[in-house]
Amino acid sequence: MEYSSDDIAAARSLQVATYIYVSTATFWTYDYVCSLHEEWTFLLESHWNKVKGMYIVTRYLLFILLISNLYASFISNENLSKCRVSGNIATGLDIVSAMFSECFFILRTYALWNNNRIVLAIMLSTFFTFSVASISVTFAGTVPSAYATSTIPGITACYQSSTNIPFFIPFILLSIFQLELMILTLICAIQTWRRHPNRLYVVLVNHNISYYTFSLLISLTNILASLFLKYAYGNMLHDVQFAILAILATRLHLHLWRMSRHAHSSGAFEHITMSDMSFVNPTT
Repeated sequence: MEYSSDDIAAARSLQVATYIYVSTATFWTYDYVCSLHEEWTFLLESHWNKVKGMYIVTRYLLFILLISNLYASFISNENLSKCRVSGNIATGLDIVSAMFSECFFILRTYALWNNNRIVLAIMLSTFFTFSVASISVTFAGTVPSAYATSTIPGITACYQSSTNIPFFIPFILLSIFQLELMILTLICAIQTWRRHPNRLYVVLVNHNISYYTFSLLISLTNILASLFLKYAYGNMLHDVQFAILAILATRLHLHLWRMSRHAHSSGAFEHITMSDMSFVNPTT
């Protein structure tokens, strides 16, 4: 039986998507094994607080997301309703994972601004407005969209065959929000440039800028892919972005916690309390 070029292209896109999901799951497993000792040290020795709860949710929600993606990649493609359900579940997990990852950096920026409530109000208002808008746009485009499967035997999974144009909007909103956090971070860093901030302060700023830069680059990639690529190529990197952001957020938090504990044990003048991510002076 001969297949059209569209059939071959669609099948190839599904295969590439499966390779990417498997690679992402492998990377997460490798990262988890490499950081297992440090992570369990943090979980057992740190105090219970909201940041620790955020860490656990962000870290292990990603495991559920990856399992969902792998399941959707290898299930039979005969039942399109099952494809729709698995797609909606993955989309919901993506949104929740992204929200928890961003909360880390809202608290970090809040700490950089010395717990300025005006800055916190600006960040939270933007965060909740953009979150509601992203959820509305995403599910408004996901629920009625048509799903298609490969006509070539042996190719599993499915993809959204209708236009992907609505799905670039959440990435634009995410980029705008992260630009806001980046600008707030840079303003604070510039204002304190001559004050010789301690090492933890410098690390916190570097973490924030690195996270925002990576996220903006991959968001741009997803925007362009959603607009110009067809078949499964259009949204195959959506889950990858949120998975890597969750890994970055938790890894950076572990690094900051380790440095904060070392600074506190060595009697450093200033350290960061991980309960509220605020700068405090331990001598007062």
